[in-house]
Amino acid sequence: MPGFVACTFRLCITFVLALPLYAHAGLPQSASVPGGVAVIPLASVAAGAVAPQAWLGDQPVLVKADHDQWYAVVGLPLDMTAGPHQLRVQIGDVTKTQDFAVDAKDYPEQHITLKDKSKVDLSPADETRADREIGVITGLKHHWRAAPDTDLDFIIPVQGKVASRFGLRRFFNEEPRAPHVGLDVEVARGTPVRASAQGTVLAVDNYFFNGKTIFIDHGNGLITMYCHLDRIGVKPGDIVRKGQRIGLSGKTGRATGPHLHWSVVLNGAMVDPELFIPVKDRPR
Repeated sequence: MPGFVACTFRLCITFVLALPLYAHAGLPQSASVPGGVAVIPLASVAAGAVAPQAWLGDQPVLVKADHDQWYAVVGLPLDMTAGPHQLRVQIGDVTKTQDFAVDAKDYPEQHITLKDKSKVDLSPADETRADREIGVITGLKHHWRAAPDTDLDFIIPVQGKVASRFGLRRFFNEEPRAPHVGLDVEVARGTPVRASAQGTVLAVDNYFFNGKTIFIDHGNGLITMYCHLDRIGVKPGDIVRKGQRIGLSGKTGRATGPHLHWSVVLNGAMVDPELFIPVKDRPR
C-alpha cells in the first residue's frame, strides 16, 4: 500500500528482441525490469488489418499502434522474476509466443517513523478492514475495459517536490512492509489534483491505508490511482478529460504529511508512473 517515502530512480532495459533505447511518441518509456513497462514490437500495421491481441499469462495486455508498428505495452509486476518470459500473441488467425527478457533491479530502502503506531501495528478491527479493502483494490487493479485507443501520454497530476519514487523497499518503525508502488509528490493540503489522461472514474472510496482515493480507468487495462486526498470531486462513471480537476490533496489514510500518492496500474501490475511522463516534464 502507498506511503510517504523517498527513493531514487534507475532505468534498466534488456530484450531478446532489439528495442530502441528511447520512448516512442505516444508510448511510455520502455524499462524491462520488475515494476517497469516492456514495450514489445508485435507486427507491422497493415491497412484494414485487425489489431493484434496479447496476453501475459491469462491477463490481457494493452496493444497500441505507433507509426507503422503494433506494440504490446506490458506492465511488469514488482515481484516478477528476472529472466526470459513470453507473451501469447494472436495476429488474425495465427497464435504465437513472443519472447522477451526481464532484468533484475534493486530498489533502495526507506525507513519511516510513524508516531501513530496504530497505522503500523493494526488492531484486529483495522486489520480486518485493511484486508477487505486490499481485496477490493486488487479487483479494481485487474479491471479491463476494451477501448478503441488509450492515451499513454500522461501529465503529472500535481506539481511539487518528489518525496518518494516508485519501488522503495519500505520499513515503518523498522518493520518491513510492502514496497512503495507509486510516486509521492509533496504539496500543500487543498492543492488541486488533475486527471493524468482522459478516462472514466472507476471507483472512489476512503481506505484505511490509502485514505480518500480515486481510480480512473483509461481503457485496455490502464488505470491511475490518486490517494490521500482531502476532498474527492468526482463520482464513479464520470468521464474526465486530461488535466481536469478531480479532487484536492491531503493527508488522509497512512501519511506523515500532506502529499499526493499517484499510482499507475497496467494489466494488473503496479508500474513506475514516471515512465508515462515525458523526460522533460518529470518532477525533480
